[in-house]
Amino acid sequence: MRTYVLVHGTHSAGAFWTAIGRELALRGHRVVAVDQPLHGTDRFVPKAYQTQDLRALATEPSPVAALTLDDYERRVTGVVRRAARLGGPVVLVGHSMGGVSVSRVGNAVPKLLARICYMAAFCPSRSMPSLNACAASPEGQHSITPIDQLIGDPGALGVLRLNWRTSDGRDLAVFKEMICADYSDVAFLRVLEGMQTDESMTAYDGRAVGRADTWGRIPRTYLRFGKDRTVATELQDRMIAEADALTPDNRFSVHNVPDAGHLGPSDPTRVTDVLHNLSV
Repeated sequence: MRTYVLVHGTHSAGAFWTAIGRELALRGHRVVAVDQPLHGTDRFVPKAYQTQDLRALATEPSPVAALTLDDYERRVTGVVRRAARLGGPVVLVGHSMGGVSVSRVGNAVPKLLARICYMAAFCPSRSMPSLNACAASPEGQHSITPIDQLIGDPGALGVLRLNWRTSDGRDLAVFKEMICADYSDVAFLRVLEGMQTDESMTAYDGRAVGRADTWGRIPRTYLRFGKDRTVATELQDRMIAEADALTPDNRFSVHNVPDAGHLGPSDPTRVTDVLHNLSV
């Protein structure tokens, strides 16, 4: 029996993995969907978000601002250590921002991981050492960045804050195009219900470069989503290429899903099939 440790992306939570995790469990695997600190069951919800007081929401302090990439790494590494004690191979999977945690954990405990998997995820490199550096690259400019949708000053708040409950049609159109343009409107509303307002600016800037002698020894897979507008396919391709250049004897196994947006195909079995069939 293998254990899949699943790491969510920005403004998200472990519940993101519910459909994929359920199918993996039905195929006989252990599954742990991690909630990063102050995410998911422990998420921070600004009072002004509940009341939709946008003026107050622009200034309400957030404890998420104190989180660093070290906090995210520690959370995932702790889960990986516990999973490894159960016996059997451990597969670590990250979506979107979850990729930076995958890289950091791969450096920290490479011997505990049978395989790492990036699902439309950030995989920083020496030339792009952080999520922010990846996003600022020429390839990253093909992504949609919700600048006009930001609530408050990120520099003052210490978080990138988004109002997913907005009634503004233009904002909703940007959010849908950014994360799941191929979803129905009903499915899109379900996605918005699971998003949280704040993500740490410090974590975005945290260095997460895989080292050749640790992370670089772990077999790795990339699920490339061809219609991603959050981690643009051009950026996915560059990250894959730079990782392969670092460890040419241990290259990414790439699975292309050409019609998938950032959240992946609407049919989760297409992702589950890849994860289930990974060699470990």
